[in-house]
Amino acid sequence: MAEQTGETRKAIRVIMLGAPGSGKGTISKKLLASHGGNHVSTGDMLRAEVAAKTPLGLDAKTFMDRGDLVPDAVVNGLIAEWLDGHRSEGFIFDGYPRTVPQADALEEMLAERGINVDLVANLAIPFDVIVKRLTSRRSCGKCGQPFNLEFMPPRVAGVCDKCGGPLVQREDEKPEVVKKRLAVYDAQTKPLVDYYTRKGMLKNFASESSEETVTQIEAELAKKKN
Repeated sequence: MAEQTGETRKAIRVIMLGAPGSGKGTISKKLLASHGGNHVSTGDMLRAEVAAKTPLGLDAKTFMDRGDLVPDAVVNGLIAEWLDGHRSEGFIFDGYPRTVPQADALEEMLAERGINVDLVANLAIPFDVIVKRLTSRRSCGKCGQPFNLEFMPPRVAGVCDKCGGPLVQREDEKPEVVKKRLAVYDAQTKPLVDYYTRKGMLKNFASESSEETVTQIEAELAKKKN
């Protein structure tokens, strides 16, 4: 969820927008390998709560398994708590905010803590590409090792290369749930593009290559720092 590195590199503060499966996590981690700071994923936060079977996690799981968004109040609370412990550090928010009310709440939380955002990066990847990416994902039911049937398949179908455990598909990556997740995104999260465009904070990145997207984002950040 959070990665911290040395203080000699220039910290960045970025909001990463994009539909589920657009590459937000991969691109965020590559950027932070150069800049240091924290990868803040509300999805990871919520999955950790689910795995720990906390009351919040059990409540959130019912929404996540259906492909619905977890209520704003729950997610905003997680972010406020995180910001209180990391005020002076760089970050990339991955998957938050997801709605305009969450964006309003985040703006207020950042202002209260004197934190400025460098860039809002929108990953504009076609939905058909995303569906193929997500529905091809598998993970080991024993050790958690990830695979992708298209790009990183196991040596033996259905069997983990690492420990020999069975490969499973997450409930929220089954075709019917993926399509619903994208429909929810289109209805509730895509308006954030207009929200941040009006504020002059947003830049679109349409490449399907994570390496190319990282290069483009680095160039945009360099322009803003000059």
